[in-house]
Amino acid sequence: MSELTISFVVPAYNEEALIASCLHAILAETSRVACSAEIIVVDNNSTDRTRQIAAAIPGVMVVDEPQRGLVQARRAGCLAAKGELNANIDADTMIPPGWLDTVLAVFKNRPELAALSGPFIHYDVSKRIRVTAAIFYRVAFIGYLLVRFVFRAGSMMQGGNFVVRKNALDAADAFNPDFSFYGEDTELARRLSKVGAVKFSFGLPAFSSGRRLTAEGLLRVAFDYSMNYVWTVMFKQPFTLDWLDFRHPAGAADRASLAAATPAPAEPPQP
Repeated sequence: MSELTISFVVPAYNEEALIASCLHAILAETSRVACSAEIIVVDNNSTDRTRQIAAAIPGVMVVDEPQRGLVQARRAGCLAAKGELNANIDADTMIPPGWLDTVLAVFKNRPELAALSGPFIHYDVSKRIRVTAAIFYRVAFIGYLLVRFVFRAGSMMQGGNFVVRKNALDAADAFNPDFSFYGEDTELARRLSKVGAVKFSFGLPAFSSGRRLTAEGLLRVAFDYSMNYVWTVMFKQPFTLDWLDFRHPAGAADRASLAAATPAPAEPPQP
């Protein structure tokens, strides 16, 4: 597994403030593990300096996808990817040290595994919001167990923090163009679960901005994501078609609260 190639796919729309932090975290992790890897940024028709910043970082390839939408951007990146594993990381997200160790160990020991995902830790919000989000993940985890093991109707993934086998993407006809934002990760998990196991693990956290939680409010975000999860599992279509973009102003790296949000190192999940 040490020779395994992994492709990091990073969709980005107007992320000039945070894209460099995301990419440097990936580079630091691949250098630490000495894993053969490639990094692909998908510029999703940005109007700021996202493309220029990404292209200026050595080892980063930029591809263009003019049609707006997460599904469209992920598809473009995965089509360009050559790795046996495809890691999908959002542009406002940073993977922590040890993240890649966990991914490689789990996929090595679980040959039947199609995809692995984990939660977000929101590093730029108050402790109250972080605790509430953590509780929400644990409630959602119960739903994931029911959907995956009882109803066998799909699974759960956190968009922006998941890894999938390339051959599973191909076999599952993975990217449904009816989805653009809400429900896209649930629909992908549903399709992938038909060709292999899709596992959600708290042993694979990633740091992400909580800007949507702050801007829209916890209750609104919880409602939107919960309804779209249920709607996608039951009816195979999104409940919400439109979405709002929340972006940081240029120069705002928002790393001040990262240390406070960092948990104790997690043990890799058992295969």
